[in-house]
Amino acid sequence: MTTSCATELGPLLLAHARHAIASALGCASDPPEDTEALHERGATFVTLRSNGELRGCIGSVRAQRSLGEDLRHNAVAAANNDTRFAPVSREELPALTIEVSVLSEPEFIDFASEAELCAKLQPGIDGLIIFSGCRSATFLPQVWEQLPEPEHFLAALKHKAGLDPSRPIPNAMAATYRVTKWSESPN
Repeated sequence: MTTSCATELGPLLLAHARHAIASALGCASDPPEDTEALHERGATFVTLRSNGELRGCIGSVRAQRSLGEDLRHNAVAAANNDTRFAPVSREELPALTIEVSVLSEPEFIDFASEAELCAKLQPGIDGLIIFSGCRSATFLPQVWEQLPEPEHFLAALKHKAGLDPSRPIPNAMAATYRVTKWSESPN
């Protein structure tokens, strides 16, 4: 995705995410324009905020459907299915700020220890997925803003995956990815 294409795509993705949530809430509105980029495979995360606080975040780490379909699915899921929050109400929608992240293809990392994994991470740039047996979890690169130290970032991600943060990850695997993100201006 070239920079000019990415710049033009951002507002369209945000409009599609907002429209998907509004439609799911029964709010009628005209659908945003369509573009060929929405029909290419893509992986997205949709993050919702209310008064600057997280209100929902759901996404895909691998491109398994069209960008538009993935975006619409994740927007509605962030509003209705993030188990940390009650579903978004119609009344809340106008005050929500939406952020859309488009993910690059994950790349597996070779590492012999968690210290080596932490040394390979690029804070503020890399999103990280960890795998251990049937457990896995991911943090978007935006999480580095709250957890700027690689060791703390990894410990919190282990906790999110249901693993003991103080113990090495058994049979650990990890992959990194990058994102291109766009956010609405806070209301």
